[in-house]
Amino acid sequence: MNRKRALISDTFKVKKRRNGTQKFGAVSDGDGPTDIRSTLEYLMTLFPRKLFNDTLPQIVLKHQLYSIHNDKTLVDKELNKLRERGELLMFQLGFDADTFGLVFASDYKAKVLAGEEGRATRATVEKFLQKLPSPCTDLSFTKDKMLREFLFTDSEITQLVKSGVLTVRDAGSWWLSIPNSGKFTKYFIQGRKAVLGMVKKSKYSEVLKAELEERRTTSHVKFHMKYHIHDIVGAELVESIPTTSGILLRFVEP
Repeated sequence: MNRKRALISDTFKVKKRRNGTQKFGAVSDGDGPTDIRSTLEYLMTLFPRKLFNDTLPQIVLKHQLYSIHNDKTLVDKELNKLRERGELLMFQLGFDADTFGLVFASDYKAKVLAGEEGRATRATVEKFLQKLPSPCTDLSFTKDKMLREFLFTDSEITQLVKSGVLTVRDAGSWWLSIPNSGKFTKYFIQGRKAVLGMVKKSKYSEVLKAELEERRTTSHVKFHMKYHIHDIVGAELVESIPTTSGILLRFVEP
């Protein structure tokens, strides 16, 4: 086994940086966008709009940016600036407390209104989008805020939950949410498991990123392979190691 490991190490001689071997984070080898907004726009091009009949806004997961930019503090700081300027909304997606979705505010409002066409809840949803502060840096709203500040009635709040712009957080508060995003969550988790399985089943549980991008996928992977790679690298489910043959992704045992 040691001899085999030595052979694989010889094949993929790891490039050293001044601060040692890169373990997690950026997979970009010089060809990725350098500023956070450009990175967001690039990642959004990987979002499968047609899969959802263009009914969902383009969703990027916050940790996906960490796969391109090593400095998480810088990423968070720049994202906060975009949120404070009212350009970006952040959502707690519900399947993991540490996973946040990012959507451009204009795209969110346009898709929500389009989805409300002809529905009885449209007027209440329009009112909610108008009342939604810009910038909106809240992930959730309390009942007190909904009633006293936004001046909604209990029945209107029920309509907002029915429409999907709010989901129940607990007895007295609601998450801001993306209507009809349940299918996105289902396909995303399904695809993540499948792509991680490909890495794990590879020899020594490692595979070149370029090779993984070209792999034929099963019906479980409905998103662009690059979308999933940015996810598993940014979430530190795989190690990202620069080698002379390109970026090597290695499965991380939980």
